[in-house]
Amino acid sequence: MCGIVGLLVRKPELAETLGRLVVPMFHCMAERGPDSAGIAVFGERRAGGLRASLYAKTPGFDFAALEGRLRAEFGATLALEAIDNHAIASFDAPSSRFKWYLAENEPDLTLLSIGESIEVWKDEGNPRRIATKYGFSSLKGTHAIGHTRMATESRVSPAHAHPYTAGEDFCLVHNGSLSNPYMLRRKLEANGIHFETDNDTEAACRYLEWRISQGDDLEGAIERAFGELDGFYTLLIGTKGRMTLVRDPVACKPAVVAETDDYVAVASEFRSLAHLPNIDGARIFEPLPERIYSWQL
Repeated sequence: MCGIVGLLVRKPELAETLGRLVVPMFHCMAERGPDSAGIAVFGERRAGGLRASLYAKTPGFDFAALEGRLRAEFGATLALEAIDNHAIASFDAPSSRFKWYLAENEPDLTLLSIGESIEVWKDEGNPRRIATKYGFSSLKGTHAIGHTRMATESRVSPAHAHPYTAGEDFCLVHNGSLSNPYMLRRKLEANGIHFETDNDTEAACRYLEWRISQGDDLEGAIERAFGELDGFYTLLIGTKGRMTLVRDPVACKPAVVAETDDYVAVASEFRSLAHLPNIDGARIFEPLPERIYSWQL
């Protein structure tokens, strides 16, 4: 059992309070997933540049020294903002070059996400503590995808926490359990796809991003996934300017949606939505099985 939350704001002024709206949703789902938690936030795009979310495996990692090394490699315009063992790097360089540099020179760092608009924060431990530790209530942006995890098929660690990412500006959270992740993994590895964990959700995430890289749009990739994913799942996907929800053919795992002119909110349980503005006037519904729901800014 895990908890998922998502919020896409259509009203520009709500982007300034995105974090304050999402954190109560996140807190309500702590009971469904007490082991680890995370959130992906999408904000304004960086014109001509990228941002990367980094996690340091070593306590007390020296981010100031890292900033110096990164500036020497990528130029003085690079900026690094660190909170505890996470940091966001903003830079003007191809993502492939940044990934190569980290892999070759920074073994203590894990790349959580990269793109023009995405930032990811995730860790192990109580979701409420994680939200406070990283200041989720102060986050700003157009939409956020969050998850609280109860581990059932792989270990508890920051790397195994959700959201999972692949490619650029793409993330996924998952409530459920896949029965064929290793079949998917073997198929993807044969196509040159690298995996970082043994979590079943990573297989779903990388499968969808791989299909997109092969020319499918997101809906086409999901339609193909219906024939490839075996098991129970509610998937919530975040991309630039968009939030997408899908459930397995029998809709085994819960989900509820609240939609108004100002926002679209998704959660595993309604109680996570009860605090939202004008919730009494929202269109509230349970998503149908094997149907794609997608909302854009």
